[in-house]
Amino acid sequence: MGSTFGQLFRVTTFGESHGGGVGVVVDGCPPNIKLSCPEIQRELDRRRPAQSKIATQRKEEDRCEILSGLFEGKTLGTPIAILVRNKDARPEDYVEIADKFRPSHADFTYEAKYGTRNWQGGGRASARETIGRVAAGAVAKKILSVLHPEFEIVAYVTQIHEIVAKIDRSAVKTKDVEKNIVRCPEAAAARKMISLIEANRDKGDSVGGVIECVIRGVPPGLGEPVFDKLEADLAKAMLSIPATKGFEIGSGFMATRMRGSQHNDPFEIRGGRVRAATNNSGGVQGGISNGEEIYFRVAFKPTATIGREQKTVTSSRKQTQLAARGRHDPCVLPRAVPIVEAMAALVLCDHALRQRAIMSADRGTPSGEQ
Repeated sequence: MGSTFGQLFRVTTFGESHGGGVGVVVDGCPPNIKLSCPEIQRELDRRRPAQSKIATQRKEEDRCEILSGLFEGKTLGTPIAILVRNKDARPEDYVEIADKFRPSHADFTYEAKYGTRNWQGGGRASARETIGRVAAGAVAKKILSVLHPEFEIVAYVTQIHEIVAKIDRSAVKTKDVEKNIVRCPEAAAARKMISLIEANRDKGDSVGGVIECVIRGVPPGLGEPVFDKLEADLAKAMLSIPATKGFEIGSGFMATRMRGSQHNDPFEIRGGRVRAATNNSGGVQGGISNGEEIYFRVAFKPTATIGREQKTVTSSRKQTQLAARGRHDPCVLPRAVPIVEAMAALVLCDHALRQRAIMSADRGTPSGEQ
């Protein structure tokens, strides 16, 4: 079940990097929600390759096809299947790694687990798998906007290597993020980031960084006690994204340098609602949303595929050398922004539907009733 995510809102991605195509099956979407290919395509276009000079130059349009689950522009409540066909696959670029394990890739571990692997571009372990996540995330965003009209999610690059941007989390909007190819809302920092990425690409190297995500308009009450805490599910979702190495929510590791008197978020009444005066908790307390902005950060490692020759071994356990071929991002972060948003939307949609089911049961009405 490693390819399925969620409980009430379940998504199953499928496909390999250089196979016929990739996609997703979304199960648990409520009926009668307006949905169209252009809404999904808008998100896929933010993720697709060759969108800028600092992205992989694999020429894929990533056009989505909705195969099921819609009728007359509305969801049926039945599984939604979305397919994106691979158009520019070049498996011949990877012949050399048929018996060589690329450093810091999933080549060795997949073979250790399954006894076989698809060496063409990494197969299932390729970041191309995330197309299905982004498509499903577009569906989740639509559901959340119907259930909670004030819902808004914005992710953005806040750090590349040692370049750190100064961003007003509470004010940033998607239009600010999309103003440049690195998806950093601070223009000065963005220019430096782009130059750094280009310089490392030209040297056959790569860089990593940090993406921050802020979610607004989430009501209090989403999340489950103990094992399905909202931040726990967000952490799992984010760390399932290729190249991620760390997750922190709210004050994160900075909380270790604070006292309880500094870190606690005092409650107050504003606009007739219970509100937190500060938000070190990142919008989640006891594993349940408290109605404040949810914000978190995700750390991404440098792209593992680089143009420099590296030591490795073959599947027959012989020492050898390997210099990467193929088309790859020198920094994954700009294209990872919509993936972070998509995975966050999947988590929140699942918990929103779970909360709706609980409240419907409490009122004695069927959970599926509209």
